[in-house]
Amino acid sequence: MYSTFYGLKQEPFRLTPDPRFLHLAEPHRNTLRAMVEGVAGRKGLQIAIGPIGTGKTTLLYCLQHILSHEATRERPLRSAFVVNPTLTADELFEALFDELEIHAAAPTKPARLRALHELLLDSHKKNTAVVVIIDEAHLMPAELIEEVRLLMNLDNYPVNVLQIILCGQPELLPLLMKPELAALKQRVSVVTKLRALTLMETRAYIAERLHVAGLRGESPFTTPALEEIHRFSNGVPRLINSICDHALSIGFRQQLTRVGADVVVEAAEEMGLIQPSSGSMESNAGPLARMAQTGS
Repeated sequence: MYSTFYGLKQEPFRLTPDPRFLHLAEPHRNTLRAMVEGVAGRKGLQIAIGPIGTGKTTLLYCLQHILSHEATRERPLRSAFVVNPTLTADELFEALFDELEIHAAAPTKPARLRALHELLLDSHKKNTAVVVIIDEAHLMPAELIEEVRLLMNLDNYPVNVLQIILCGQPELLPLLMKPELAALKQRVSVVTKLRALTLMETRAYIAERLHVAGLRGESPFTTPALEEIHRFSNGVPRLINSICDHALSIGFRQQLTRVGADVVVEAAEEMGLIQPSSGSMESNAGPLARMAQTGS
């Protein structure tokens, strides 16, 4: 709605993951590099954690894109990406095997494991890997995580063919500390952690998304507005996107060529991030802002 008014070719702050808008601030750059190097170096089991809204899922899609781009006919790479792991063991196996395009002789666990073993053997011969990515892994019960670990017992080659990445919110680490998951914890080779953005990183994040969306002139956000966006979002990319989108919509409705701090405050009030105020810009943070700091 506001795109043309602000000289944009598309909306820059959609919440859906889009690799075109991937901004590799330091924590995201480090996490993505570690995951790519972990797969390339055949590290086996990786853990990636980050608070809600920090861009974990976007990075996982980017990782999958990088891996598929590196694959060749001679060295094909099979990968599976599970975005909702709140499944039974049978359902999880079914989802994984569908994405890996494994055709078992029968819909039984022994038959599926034999088929997976054959895939791992073929991948070993071709010097390539099989990658399993599970998002929202903090939602998995311990017994289901253990089932995933047991898959790694099929991988008994000199280098790890099966690469597993468990990604989730910070609660994933305490889950992995449970005594019944001690064997899995010993297999973890890489742990990466995302964090929220600093003020400087927030400014760069917003500027890059505007540029990708087609902006070639001056940013519609004033410097004080950018500072308020960071304050209300606590540097969480998902909240940054929401606040910017709301602020630009308000600016368009009011036909403002520059979006100031007062507009950002109005946007934060509309979103419930702060309590409605009588013009004061020192309103208390609301429940959504606190949730962004602690939840997923």
